[in-house]
Amino acid sequence: MWQVLAWLGDCSGRKVALGSMLCVLLLSCGTGIEMTNPVTDKDVRRVIDQVDHHQTVVTLEPFVDSVPSWKYGKRFWVTDNQVKLLFAHSLDYDIDTVTLAGRSLSYVGFDTGGLYDNRQTVNLIFRDDLFPGNTFVYRTGKTIDEFRPGFSIPMLIDLDMVQHVARQVQGKDYYVRTPIWYDRQNEQMIAGRHFIKVHIDSVLPGNAVMPLRVLFTTADTRERAMVWMSDNASTMHGRDFDALFVASDPRQAYPAISDENWQRITRGQIVEGMTKEECRLSLGSPKRINERPDQAGMREYWYYDGGSYLYFEDGLLRQFRR
Repeated sequence: MWQVLAWLGDCSGRKVALGSMLCVLLLSCGTGIEMTNPVTDKDVRRVIDQVDHHQTVVTLEPFVDSVPSWKYGKRFWVTDNQVKLLFAHSLDYDIDTVTLAGRSLSYVGFDTGGLYDNRQTVNLIFRDDLFPGNTFVYRTGKTIDEFRPGFSIPMLIDLDMVQHVARQVQGKDYYVRTPIWYDRQNEQMIAGRHFIKVHIDSVLPGNAVMPLRVLFTTADTRERAMVWMSDNASTMHGRDFDALFVASDPRQAYPAISDENWQRITRGQIVEGMTKEECRLSLGSPKRINERPDQAGMREYWYYDGGSYLYFEDGLLRQFRR
């Protein structure tokens, strides 16, 4: 091949032929990878940013609280029995036999006193609501001036925070954005839908990772389910209320999509011939995109977790693996 190119390069008047042959050789001898144009993270972000930019986002009023403002009787929900390992040793009960998960503790005040120095660190005192004779002490290691809003104790959920969220959303209608639903009884994941109208029934304490459970009923089939939600103090902002629900009907923003395809979208389904926008709405934005031009037009591959991919020709879905 290189001898042919050298001969063409040495011959004047053959520049056009050289260019033509280079194109043919590159197209015919390559593996196809050479022509792949990997789309940058910025390009993928642009696809993601197209999602729901027109919808009415629901931003909840943040819950603001701090230890100095805690009042006597403030209640906390226990998510895990291992919380007992956080409390100071007591002679009033056998810590090994204490089971607190699924129960509530009430705050009854604090005392001060450092273990290793003269700093007046705060020890928070809680009473068992089921067995009021049992009290538990949590040594914070902080002075009263060092507390900031958002302070929390692992495996304890502030029930004032739960009520704060419930007052804002309970009894209202929204459109759910996530198909990741859970059964209310056994908390197992179930097949859900997104972009459909739901009624918020209640907001309850969650678990050590997701402190809130939002229970809802679908408007069309009256199916009852729930989603896990973070609070404003959590670092998992992908599960905030505005990431799970919107106030406006997403369907109204896509009049060009057929009713048949919209039903598929709400169930996370795809079929050949769908547009990129329809696939994005159905499955979410891809993790990675590759573009590849050929004689038939522009080919584009969308890659998802788990080896799934979508293959588009000129903007229409032609092949996929899920």
